[in-house]
Amino acid sequence: SGMEQIFDRVVTRFSPTDIAGWIAQVLPNLITSVLVMLVFLVMWKIIARGLKLARNRTSLDPTVASFLNTAIKYVLFILATVMALGELGINTGSLLASLGIAGLTIGFAAKDTLSNVISGLFIFWDRPFVIDDLIEVDGKYGRVAEITLRSTRVVTPDGKMLAIPNSIIVNSSVASYTNFPHLRLEIDLTVGVEQDLNRVREVFLEVVAGDGRYMPEPAPDMVVTAINDYNVALHLRAWLENEKEHLYARFELREKVYEAMRA
Repeated sequence: SGMEQIFDRVVTRFSPTDIAGWIAQVLPNLITSVLVMLVFLVMWKIIARGLKLARNRTSLDPTVASFLNTAIKYVLFILATVMALGELGINTGSLLASLGIAGLTIGFAAKDTLSNVISGLFIFWDRPFVIDDLIEVDGKYGRVAEITLRSTRVVTPDGKMLAIPNSIIVNSSVASYTNFPHLRLEIDLTVGVEQDLNRVREVFLEVVAGDGRYMPEPAPDMVVTAINDYNVALHLRAWLENEKEHLYARFELREKVYEAMRA
């Protein structure tokens, strides 16, 4: 009967002799494929170590090194996969053609991911910021720890790691606190209407002049921003030499000004 024929074919297909023959035929190719992947893994380790040494011994920019790291890793992975599949007897040419057709469908489904990858390439090319810069984007502030093809990793002052999609960064205004040397600190202050503003200005300038972290040029200054019924609103401004210290320097300067005014 038909069922008996199907059963006989299944038994024949899974007979110990046929299975042993299939293993003997496939095993050498499988071992070769694994060895190919291991060779490329060793190559990647050597190249990654070489890039790290080059970065330590030369003035290679960390952002450029990160981009080279990512690009070489993906190229080696693709080459290793193609060669390993070829060793298994898979027609990689036909497979790549099929993937190209399927890639159109996958591309529509994963358009957000592809957008982040393309945006990552733009960030590497345009360089609005580099690794270790202090930036603010989409209301989030922190130090750039890593730039990948999908996201930019930012460490906030309280130690959180934020992975911001690159597409958001490309389509948002990015404020860099370290792209240019020096940074102006601004502190708002109110004093009573009966206070001598010239004396207040002198006290502020004395506080800044006693701290070598602030620049004499451009000179620190104080301006009046509003005159209210019971107080006067002031804006204190001073240029900080090392822009990377701005976060804590602003807190410290505000407290020093308060203590000096009270004294």
